[in-house]
Parts: sequence; structure tokens; C-alpha cells
Amino acid sequence: MSLSAAAKAVTFILTRDRDRAMAYYSDVLGLRVAHVDDFAVVYDVGGAIMRLTTIPDHTPGPHPVLGWMVDDIAATMTALRAKGVTFNIYDGFGQDAEGVWTAPGGAAKVSWFNDPDGNLLSLTQS
Repeated sequence: MSLSAAAKAVTFILTRDRDRAMAYYSDVLGLRVAHVDDFAVVYDVGGAIMRLTTIPDHTPGPHPVLGWMVDDIAATMTALRAKGVTFNIYDGFGQDAEGVWTAPGGAAKVSWFNDPDGNLLSLTQS
């Protein structure tokens, strides 16, 4: 058996501090809480489900764990900066002064930022 096209995706974001992470994802990023229980804070993220799960000794990895496709990356970055988000600029990666990397040929623009636990998140405009 394989997954059907109707199967909803679920992603897991790990946090050391649930209250701090919940405030970030709800208030800063503007995600809608769908459900809260003893195990997770569940968000509806564009029809997919994101489970914010507490792991006291969580250490984030170096690669993105979640990203969003946006229509206007510059406007989205401006709005998030107004809420305190800082975008990452990586030495030698060729990003512009705002932190946007443009794929060869201009097919996509990508930026990266971290949540309070250090989980790497991204924005993509294509």
C-alpha cells in the first residue's frame, strides 16, 4: 500500500521550551493553533499539520525542518523582521544584503531564519 494524494502531511518541530516556541509560532509567525494537549501544540499549516513537541534535550540540526512557499519573499521578510525575526546570511553562499539567495537562472529565491530553539526555517518564492 502507498500513500494517497489525499493523505495529509504532518511535520514535527521539536522544542525545549513549549511556551516560548508556542508564542513564536503563534504570535510572530501567525500560525493558527488547531489543538493543544499534553503531547503537542498542533498547528494547521496550509492544510498540513505541524506538531510542536517538547523534547527537553533537543539539539537542532543544521538543515531546514520547515519552510513556506510565499508569493513575495521581500514583503514577507519585511513583515517578519518587524516582528523581530532575523534572517541568516551564510558566508560564501551568494545571498543579497537582505539574506535572499537566488537560484541559478532565477527560478527561486530562498531565505532562512531560526526559531527560538535554533530550528532552521525557510521562505521560498518561485
